[in-house]
Amino acid sequence: MWFASSRLIGALFVAGLALQGLGWWRQDRLPALSSLVAELAAEPVQLEGRRAAFGTTVGGIAYRVQPLYDYDIAGLVVSKHDADTWWDYIHAAWNDKLNVTDLCVVWGDNALKDRLRDIDFSSDQWTCHFQTSSQRAFETFDAAQISNNHLLTDNARLAKVLRKVRIGDQIRVRGVLAEYSHHHGFAFKRGTSTVRTDTGNGACETIYVDDVQVLRPADALWRRLRWVGLMLAVVAGGVWLTRPFRATD
Repeated sequence: MWFASSRLIGALFVAGLALQGLGWWRQDRLPALSSLVAELAAEPVQLEGRRAAFGTTVGGIAYRVQPLYDYDIAGLVVSKHDADTWWDYIHAAWNDKLNVTDLCVVWGDNALKDRLRDIDFSSDQWTCHFQTSSQRAFETFDAAQISNNHLLTDNARLAKVLRKVRIGDQIRVRGVLAEYSHHHGFAFKRGTSTVRTDTGNGACETIYVDDVQVLRPADALWRRLRWVGLMLAVVAGGVWLTRPFRATD
């Protein structure tokens, strides 16, 4: 009986680790085509803006924001980078607390064709990257229907929503394409792209956010499975460590 229970605990521990690994592996899986919302088919809307430059303070840093165009974009999140993650040293060095997160999104044909699942996306402190071993996916992917968006806000509620956005979420962001700057110890200024066809340095859109909506969230199954696996492994490990030791001849 003791041997059987030991095997059961060990099996539960291994099962927990396996579920956790499976959850990590699949948690950023993009949604099926059938679950995409109609808004993703539209191109971003950019209009001449009339908003005057304004000042705001975040984290003790005084910024000046210069709106350029009103902007409205709906897209599928394929990669993201949070500016306050522990390994992001650039935003800290720049005293850039206004840039809450970067969301890399696709729309139009890119979002609505199954070839998207053959492409790998990733983000760093600056840009969004994509690569694929599929020649068909490479040839049919439209580089004008993907953008890395630096999202700015001084609103605590919006910042919380933005940080909770996950890969696979379908979102809509409304605000203004903007430049922003500060003079906290040194002169800092960051601009924005104003077209979708540019690439390389300066091609990212910088958006001061007025509103963000999650039109349809990503399937949470794999993230839940990850935590179920973690809890199962922790419980099984705890039971193993606290059970009485039984010597054998």
